[in-house]
Amino acid sequence: MTRKLASIQEVYDISSIDGADRIQKASVMGWNVVVKKDEFREHDKCVFFEIDSILPDDKDWAQFLQPRKYRVKTCKLRGVLSQGLDLPLSILPTQKDWQIDEDVSELLGVVKYEPPIDAKIGGVTKGTFPSFIPKTDEPRVQSSGYLLRELQGLPYCITEKVDGSSGTFYRDEEGFHVCSRNLELKEDDNNAFWIVAKKYDLSNRLPIGIAIQGEVHGPGIQKNRLGLKELDLAVFTAFDFRKGKRLSWSDTEEICNDVCVPIVDVVEVGDSFSHTKESLLELAKGKYRGTKNNREGIVIRSRDAVNSKRNGSPISFKTINNDFLLKEED
Repeated sequence: MTRKLASIQEVYDISSIDGADRIQKASVMGWNVVVKKDEFREHDKCVFFEIDSILPDDKDWAQFLQPRKYRVKTCKLRGVLSQGLDLPLSILPTQKDWQIDEDVSELLGVVKYEPPIDAKIGGVTKGTFPSFIPKTDEPRVQSSGYLLRELQGLPYCITEKVDGSSGTFYRDEEGFHVCSRNLELKEDDNNAFWIVAKKYDLSNRLPIGIAIQGEVHGPGIQKNRLGLKELDLAVFTAFDFRKGKRLSWSDTEEICNDVCVPIVDVVEVGDSFSHTKESLLELAKGKYRGTKNNREGIVIRSRDAVNSKRNGSPISFKTINNDFLLKEED
């Protein structure tokens, strides 16, 4: 699913903020957003920018973000958490009857923020990321209420989200392949993705036709929040690219056991999912084991394939720890 960084949405639940004369609190999709006072009324349409949107630097309507380098971030204003940006439809270059959920990212020149690439994960490019394997970018719970509803009552598994760099490893008839988030990488003994691939002998152990995807983490990657002394891999999903479907959590566990590769820590598992957005945001809080560092969050998945509507693939989405986000923006 392609993330809509800027889209047409509805503003609702507008309320005052104690001690604030110029701003109000509002809701958009599942996000809490601080808005300019009296700029919107209940059920008005707006242009909503998700966090990590980079706004263009040559547009008058984006100039007020200049001190923050045009990036939309999580912040607190007058003690109220704000996650996103609401602007009026008048910023759009074309005026028409805009429909809810229309994607206007390209129209407005909005792109996604990508953190600087650590030297250990840069590598030498061999080719583009394979088109037959989906990239790893789970939607957030605030933007995917329909997934939250679909999962209700189903067997589920909630795992810890490791703060590292996403890697994809797979074997086909032509050989073994290692990819960063966006590229296939040439073999390199100094590259973090290749280091963990060789550490677990994936070129020999991984079955042909299966891709595993996980976080490469440790010294030199992000801030090594898990406090590791050497690079490691934590697998969070597997994909059968011959059948074109993501595997269930149970099948992913089985593959990781067979290949003898680590899997992400399980936070909670159950037979009937009943969480709300609010309870997931609370569950996402916490520290990485043995550290004082806020964990990035959690990933929620159905334990089994769901239905034909998803081509036999499981439901999955993430919840980011707001304590982690606020600390990152300090």
